[in-house]
Amino acid sequence: MKNNFFIVGALILLAGVFNRVNAREVISFNSDWEFKKGPFPKDAMQAAVKWCTDWQEVTLPHTWNAEDMQKKVSAFYEGMGYYRKIYVFPENMKDKRLFLRFEGVGSCTEVYINGYLVGTHKGAYSAFVCEIGSQVKFGEENEVIVKADNTARPDVIPTNHILFGVYGGIYRPVWLVVTELCSIVANDCASSGVYITQKDVSKQYAEVTVKVKMDNATLTPVPLVLENAICDGSGKLVKKHSQAFELTPQGVQTYSSQFKLSNPHLWQGREDPYLYKVVSRLVQDGRVLDEIIQPLGLRKYEVVAGKGFFLNGKKYPMYGVTRHQDWWELGSALTNKEHDFDLAQIMDIGATTVRFAHYQQSDYIYSRCDTLGLVIWAEIPFVNRVTGQEWENAHQQMRELIRQSFNHPSIYVWGIHNEVYHPHGYTAALTQSVHDLCKLEDPDRYTISVNGYGNVDHPVNQNADIQGMNRYFGWYEKKMQDIKPWVEKMEKEYPWQRLMLTEYGADANIAHQTEILRDALNWMSPFYPETFQTKTHEYQWSVIAQHPYITASYLWNMFDFAVPTSKRGSVDARNMKGMMTFDRKIKKDSYFWYKANWSKEPVLYMTQRRNMLREKKETSVTVYSNIGTPKVYLNGRELSGIRKGYTDVHYVFEKVLLNDGRNVLRAVVIRQGKEYMDEMEWEYRGECSRESDFLEYEKEHGSW
Repeated sequence: MKNNFFIVGALILLAGVFNRVNAREVISFNSDWEFKKGPFPKDAMQAAVKWCTDWQEVTLPHTWNAEDMQKKVSAFYEGMGYYRKIYVFPENMKDKRLFLRFEGVGSCTEVYINGYLVGTHKGAYSAFVCEIGSQVKFGEENEVIVKADNTARPDVIPTNHILFGVYGGIYRPVWLVVTELCSIVANDCASSGVYITQKDVSKQYAEVTVKVKMDNATLTPVPLVLENAICDGSGKLVKKHSQAFELTPQGVQTYSSQFKLSNPHLWQGREDPYLYKVVSRLVQDGRVLDEIIQPLGLRKYEVVAGKGFFLNGKKYPMYGVTRHQDWWELGSALTNKEHDFDLAQIMDIGATTVRFAHYQQSDYIYSRCDTLGLVIWAEIPFVNRVTGQEWENAHQQMRELIRQSFNHPSIYVWGIHNEVYHPHGYTAALTQSVHDLCKLEDPDRYTISVNGYGNVDHPVNQNADIQGMNRYFGWYEKKMQDIKPWVEKMEKEYPWQRLMLTEYGADANIAHQTEILRDALNWMSPFYPETFQTKTHEYQWSVIAQHPYITASYLWNMFDFAVPTSKRGSVDARNMKGMMTFDRKIKKDSYFWYKANWSKEPVLYMTQRRNMLREKKETSVTVYSNIGTPKVYLNGRELSGIRKGYTDVHYVFEKVLLNDGRNVLRAVVIRQGKEYMDEMEWEYRGECSRESDFLEYEKEHGSW
């Protein structure tokens, strides 16, 4: 299978400009692997050459933690695993350069070809490249060995498995990249080798610079031509620039092309995610030696303190969710099918922006955000703890993230750290240093760091362009209503600050239900009712929506995910703050709350359908409707007593008297001649308290 590097889907024929070429080959390297999991004796051979038995056949992506990180607290394997592949490199590759490009390996890696070490990497989430040609035997069988190790270590971020698990293995695809001796660089932090910058972007004008890094693996200068072209979404040439030069073999050489565009078609988020293409070609005597195609979305981002987020000069709603990449029983070993599913749910809920937390995610998913119009935040896994030994690795992972993701128009900010504190002086210095690195690598994007204490004056704050704060009012702190005085105080005392609410919410175990709710819940309790999560989001979103001082907000989380070191809400190894369950099968009530508030699609939804066994005879019925005022019928009788809730889509029917036994509820809205309906059933058997029953059972039996 051959694909053009860094391009999603098939290559578009650029009619009248370029013919389709295959100068660079990118070949899938994901099949016919064998795997062996440790632990291994300390004197095990590095390349595992002598291990002839007990290999398991696998296809990449693969992780050895797909189950054990998700089902029992602290019972997962962290350590070494070996992958082996026998491959015959054909004779016609002899005069080429060969690279293996790994999109993600958890988390420290050594790569061997025929027993020789050809590359190492530290970090589970960024791509890396190993040049292998000098160790290959062409026309013969070659042994490729990859050693992966996901043991937490103090010099590699994240330094532990506390907030999320680092899945071990080659969990993203691997590619064999074949280039000519003169080529656009393949090993510049595993980037495309092409860097596109833009300035003075407006509806009238835009300036674009295309910088291309090239190298020459021969021993003499070679006369070449670099062609850079901008093509529109249909493949039609907009502008082209060519330059001739001699490419010397003395290190990487960089050449740039400048373009001035009149009346450009702008990338306007979900409304109009228009993409140009930049085609960079290296040509010798009319023959194309190499070609890279990158997306170009012309846009201007602005975060204005106290006013909000602006895209191309227009105020833009930042309806934000966060996403962890792992799936139930798959871990992080995902295909594009799983990525597409997650993005479809994010689009369906009406989100306009995504925080991809807490680490670099698949380049494929960033590319899809370019085409979908999602404004996104990309970050490195500098989270939770510092050791004093991660300085170099934090810089390495940020440099890799920026270079690999540089051309994605959807990315507006680089995330530096999340809830990292002691020692304060070291953390602040490291954050500032990584911020400086971001500005050196990419001066045109924002940076952000995140503090979980909500204290502007905390010593680890104010070292990035944007200050993020995680606040879980009613869950980890105070009452859910305390979000309002907090933001009002921030508005008054720190009007100059660019502030984002970067996490908020509450856990929800869909098996736990109650209609008897307070304004705070002890998260240390084993009882995590879905109804409390719903109540939290109903109130807190209404406050966020009224305060443009919060320039963007990101609910935590779009999906439940694995936390292998803790038990929460009577479930091992799980964070249940998601709007959807870990297996992606059930959308919680909170999902429909946000969809009704954010989406343009029609929503009519009654909450508490899983809270079927009612605790009170006199209760209330809540309906979300963005298509007009609903009528609700209980056992065929229309209810009265309706009132508006926190937002315009929120309707509450109070003092509803249930019948003993089964009760059928039906909500109806007729809009433009079309009837929309939602229906559910409740049962009433007498007054009770399900939380007290639950806690008593827990006390007696140890689990629910």
